Amino acid sequence: MTASPVLALASVSRDLAGRRVVRDVDLVLARGEVLGLLGVNGAGKSTTLRMIAGVLAPSVGRVLVDGEDLAEAPGLARREIGYLPEVPPLHIELSVTEFLAFCARLHGLAGEAEAAVARAIDRCGLGDVRRRLIGALSKGFRQRVGLAQAILHEPSLIVLDEPASGLDPVQALNLRELVRSLGADHAVVLSTHVLPDVVACCDRVAILHEGALRYEGRLADPAGAGIFVRTSKSIDAGDWLELPIVADATPAAAGGTAWRLRLRDGATTSMLAAAIVERAFGLEELRAGNAALEETFMEIAAGSATAVAA
Repeated sequence: MTASPVLALASVSRDLAGRRVVRDVDLVLARGEVLGLLGVNGAGKSTTLRMIAGVLAPSVGRVLVDGEDLAEAPGLARREIGYLPEVPPLHIELSVTEFLAFCARLHGLAGEAEAAVARAIDRCGLGDVRRRLIGALSKGFRQRVGLAQAILHEPSLIVLDEPASGLDPVQALNLRELVRSLGADHAVVLSTHVLPDVVACCDRVAILHEGALRYEGRLADPAGAGIFVRTSKSIDAGDWLELPIVADATPAAAGGTAWRLRLRDGATTSMLAAAIVERAFGLEELRAGNAALEETFMEIAAGSATAVAA
């Protein structure tokens, strides 16, 4: 990565009530990337997000935003963070425009407030409800207002905690499209336990389980460059890379029998299947695309997978 990362977590841990609920998390995120932070309830997602957003201080380790340590320069670093908690911090007695203008003043935008509010309203699709009281809006529109306040000041980093929670399918789809568009200009961290949200929005995924980072890597692209393979024999990365059609091999679980492969240009899943059979690896399963994410997530959630990284 040539540019400096927008977000860097260095061996971050957090203790609560005498118990370490997040331990030794390392993550790096650049502008233009959307990272999906996955985990079952209680995995440590919200605690990790609160540390990233500067709401909680790590017990151990450092959180850097645009190179600034949140502990050493909280004011400077937090100007570059937009945070949407699971329950948006809204003033329901205000209209959408009034609330966003209030948030703009809190961010010190002063003379730029009107333009910033108009930009956030347009980007979040709030034009038709801008004069309505927030208390009269549907949950989907309230989530959009919460997201608008998070991006109002054009932060480098946007942190979203379960933004689609409780939305109907149409609202969730619209929100995913909005998050995806934000990833073009910002670094975005999206915490969720909903796999379709990650597949629809994210470039990369990190899976937390019992407070530890168990997997981190890029999502396979929809065209099928990412292939999940399960074999009856234990295979190592060198065995896969000996196949001329395989460009990269990443373990999808412990034991050497589950792998995520990236094929070279022009290679097909049929060619891969034929090569596996020829090498007598014992092919049991072969799937293209992002279906492998569910497999990895379920194995980690069940406690059967060890830490792996792509």
